Amino acid sequence: MEIQLIVTMPPKPGTTRKPRKTQLVAKGGVIQPSSQILLFNPDQWEDLILAAARIRPFPGGIPYAVVKRLGGAGDGGRDIEARFGQTLVRDGWDLYQAKHYAQGLTHSDAFPEMAKFFKQLALKTYPRPSHYYFCCPRAVGNDLHNTMASGNAAFKAKFLDAWKNEHSGMKGRAAELTQDVQAAIDDFDFDRFIECPVHDLLDWHSLDKVAHHDLFGIVPNRGDDDPMPVQPARDEDIYLDELLRAYTEHRASPVTRVNVHGSDYEEHLTAQRQTFYCAEGLQRFSRDIYPQEQEFERLLDMVHAGIRPTVVQLRLKTGIDRIDAVVDKASSLQVQESRLSPQLRGGDLPGTCHHLVNEGRFKWVK
Repeated sequence: MEIQLIVTMPPKPGTTRKPRKTQLVAKGGVIQPSSQILLFNPDQWEDLILAAARIRPFPGGIPYAVVKRLGGAGDGGRDIEARFGQTLVRDGWDLYQAKHYAQGLTHSDAFPEMAKFFKQLALKTYPRPSHYYFCCPRAVGNDLHNTMASGNAAFKAKFLDAWKNEHSGMKGRAAELTQDVQAAIDDFDFDRFIECPVHDLLDWHSLDKVAHHDLFGIVPNRGDDDPMPVQPARDEDIYLDELLRAYTEHRASPVTRVNVHGSDYEEHLTAQRQTFYCAEGLQRFSRDIYPQEQEFERLLDMVHAGIRPTVVQLRLKTGIDRIDAVVDKASSLQVQESRLSPQLRGGDLPGTCHHLVNEGRFKWVK
């Protein structure tokens, strides 16, 4: 069972409540993404970093050209390798190091990883990266944060002191600080060691709304649809003209936008317009939540497949008969395979019929 708690305050006297717009809410019992990642295992954490880096935006720049996960034996201290070009070149890539620990990252956690990194640079396993990102769900601990914030020279000095004097996790490693490794250290600006904040990773990951919502159990909550305007909009022209043709056929004399008012057809026309705008609201909702997808268009295809046998029935002799039968059929369709299914409202499926007519998929009057 899903439970959503939405608290609303009554409007102040003399004011009007604003329509609710689309919101994102967690499924009942689901905790926030920043808390969920604390429960990830190391592989899940690397998967998140990989997905986030692939769509990381760069203001005024271009995204990574290649993002590859290398975690495991032989990775050379690279969990995620993100290149700005197709080839791995000096200063042309970023290194993401995933550290999923039960506490904030400490000197004794970071320094051995940094030592491994400099040994690989000395061995020329890979060229110098532009940045080395520490990715930790519980963030960098205060002591390490202060060291990183002290600047290039102070950070470097503390790291070298730890290595030479075998403390902060560097016990038994002093002999590994060779001339080549020292040269690699001297060639690297320690300001390039950066904490990659959790909120940045989650912000990047959320750019793929579908993947983000699926991973963290976030569901869209459809707000209020825009009201139907009194005067038809231009994008209503085609389906309205088709309705008027059906009325004209039924009446055996012209029914126009002018003389439909006050006629027996006015209420029918208004009802059809209302369902059109219900479906219009669903379409806008779909674009808000699935901007890179074609969810509404997929739903139209499902509806079209479901109503087509009714549209072509030979027993339906007039456009009015066809409208009523098809709209009734659409109302009863089962479209659970659509991502939009949980958010459907009463007029949505009938309204999609008019969207299909607008697209020229079929006509009411043959």
